[in-house]
Amino acid sequence: MPTDAPPPLRTRIRPYLLIAPTLVGAAYLLLYPVARNLVISFQHFRMAELIRGGATFTGFDNYTELLTDPKFWTVTARTLGWTALNTLLITGLGTLVALMLVRLGRRMRLAVMSALVLVWATPVIAATTVFQWLFQSRFGVVNWALDQLGLHGYHDYAWFAHSGATFTVLVLLVVWQSVPFAALTLYGGLTTIPTELYESARIDGAGAWQTFRLVTVPVLRPLFALVTSLEVIWTFKCFAQIWVVSQGGPDGATTTLPVYAFQIAQNLHKYDLGSAASTLTVLILLAALVTTLRRMHRQEGAEA
Repeated sequence: MPTDAPPPLRTRIRPYLLIAPTLVGAAYLLLYPVARNLVISFQHFRMAELIRGGATFTGFDNYTELLTDPKFWTVTARTLGWTALNTLLITGLGTLVALMLVRLGRRMRLAVMSALVLVWATPVIAATTVFQWLFQSRFGVVNWALDQLGLHGYHDYAWFAHSGATFTVLVLLVVWQSVPFAALTLYGGLTTIPTELYESARIDGAGAWQTFRLVTVPVLRPLFALVTSLEVIWTFKCFAQIWVVSQGGPDGATTTLPVYAFQIAQNLHKYDLGSAASTLTVLILLAALVTTLRRMHRQEGAEA
């Protein structure tokens, strides 16, 4: 007769043994740098300590130095503004592109989606280099096109020598790279909404905006929250594009917290302050994400 005896211990732990190497490797690659960075942020760790060792703990001195520095708060405010602007543009444009994809024919939809995937798959440094060529002062396509349209003030205009222009180019670059992910993700969610809901809304006399607000948004609210959260993370920690284009300049106008931490650690060789700055960056990002998700949760509860 069959028995209900539990399987032997060897059988029960075998799945965990199979995935153990992956878990250990992932923990080492992800957790060790975070832990090491946290330890350094509480030490006096400069070039001498990097070469010969012997770092000493200084408590919260590095954090106190950063938090009492007006430049840190200026960079923090700029980073929050940078994140909010990019997230708003990416989410808004991604939503519009997703709604357009739903209404396109099969062939045109395939062409647009293929273009979005190609943009999304373009390496960051390659895309950044292309944008540098496009906005080059003497031979860039953008200046040539604006000049042809009658905006002769942009003839030989040096985009990367002016703070506002450099910031604008970086926003265009990040938005261009990020919209495909948001658009394709939201398009996938739109295809799951039953057509009966839209038909009922039209029968009740709802217009396009009312249908979007009363049908699409409530159904896709979790997906909107996911996309927004991911875009907040993506834009907040954006580093490669800013560093390649401007290295935080001109005059620090494009210095965000990740760039600021790198400048302190690598240019000034103050690895302790750089570690403290990166730790504060993570904490500020977590606070921004929690605030965003709580606001969305309250809105969802109010409309339920």
